[in-house]
Amino acid sequence: MELVSPISTRPRIPNARLGIFMTALILLVVGISLGKTEAFEWFVLKNAIRAKYPTVPRITTEQLAQWLSASSRQQPVLLDVRTEAEWNVSHIAGARRVDPGASAEVAAAGIPKDAPIVTYCSVGYRSSEMARRLRAAGFTNVRNLEGSIFEWANEHRPLLRAQQRVTQVHPYNAWWGRLLADDVRAPLPAAH
Repeated sequence: MELVSPISTRPRIPNARLGIFMTALILLVVGISLGKTEAFEWFVLKNAIRAKYPTVPRITTEQLAQWLSASSRQQPVLLDVRTEAEWNVSHIAGARRVDPGASAEVAAAGIPKDAPIVTYCSVGYRSSEMARRLRAAGFTNVRNLEGSIFEWANEHRPLLRAQQRVTQVHPYNAWWGRLLADDVRAPLPAAH
């Protein structure tokens, strides 16, 4: 007796990637038609960073602001993972600048392995990579600031330059700077 396998009659589930792509495409078209491409760009950017660094815990700008204002809670070590030129325009109060290419040991010199650390950069890529390196080096309480300093500035949260309150952020470059609101985007330095 020969066994014949019946043809499946259950409905096909579309490829998940195709579904995500179509959803993103619809959101893009709707966003463009409503003039709201920034929200879509942030959505795509944050999801790309999450996908590239799935093991890096995140903290929102609102959560960080609440943490920084809670005097009864151990304050995090803020690591600003941007260039000196970016840092010189503005940074979050209390932050310590580390070079984006620094090793975890150099970036976190003198910081206990269990200390709370929050990394940030312009939008989250460089700081996610630093957070990944720190975690791989044994630092156990590391989070990346989702949206980083661009989102922090867009929400008009406090920024400093040389201990003075400022409102603008270095835009990194013209393309990434589009993610900053006009009133918080510092001018790009003239090319030499």
